[in-house]
Amino acid sequence: MATRLDGGTMCAMPTTETPAMELLLVEDDDKIATFLARGLTEQGYRVQHCSRAEDAAPLALEQPPALAIVDIMLPGRDGLELVQDWRGQGAGFPILLLSARRSVDDRVQGLRLGGDDYLTKPFAFSELLARIEALLRRHQPALAQDVLQLADLRLDSSRKLAWRGEHRLALQPRELVLLELLLRQQGRVVSRTQILEQVWDYQFDPQTNVVDVLVCRLRNKIDKGQTPKLLHTLRGIGYVLRTD
Repeated sequence: MATRLDGGTMCAMPTTETPAMELLLVEDDDKIATFLARGLTEQGYRVQHCSRAEDAAPLALEQPPALAIVDIMLPGRDGLELVQDWRGQGAGFPILLLSARRSVDDRVQGLRLGGDDYLTKPFAFSELLARIEALLRRHQPALAQDVLQLADLRLDSSRKLAWRGEHRLALQPRELVLLELLLRQQGRVVSRTQILEQVWDYQFDPQTNVVDVLVCRLRNKIDKGQTPKLLHTLRGIGYVLRTD
């Protein structure tokens, strides 16, 4: 079964437009999958998890992810068969293979069947993240030009970098996701519910002030000491990025 491991329980890729990149994780070890999904979510990605190749195969073809992370040792069909099936049907998204197998022959076979990179277990999460970022840069060069801007506020969504004027902003992962959401909706009000769904993937209101705290942090970083003020609060309605 396909499940969300970043706070939700949806069994299919979200159909609404979201600012975060979708990654597909195919891993039958729930502890490893939960750890990876949590870490990637904290980096601003949205993670879809399947524990079996049979579930992942049609899911990725119906709505291709930005990148797939596939464990080779899976119950039933293994990860190499899954990759070969995807490539045979024309899937072009990058694939990072995971495996406890360390031999050169195993790595070569995985790459020849359609994998783009190969990481042996155990591995450091920082290395996994670096491999993902490198594959995304290599396979989606158009994203490098995806720069969102309002006045002198700029966000390079592919590199996850933001500036106000010439000053580089030190934003945390969730702050980056919120900023991209607001920039893509600039001039339109974004509600607390929308922020909860798209930044935390909550399908309900947890009755906390997490949204207010996050907005306050982001406002301090983009508006403090700056003119004009860009991030505005409409009490009881939501938040909006605009110049007036």
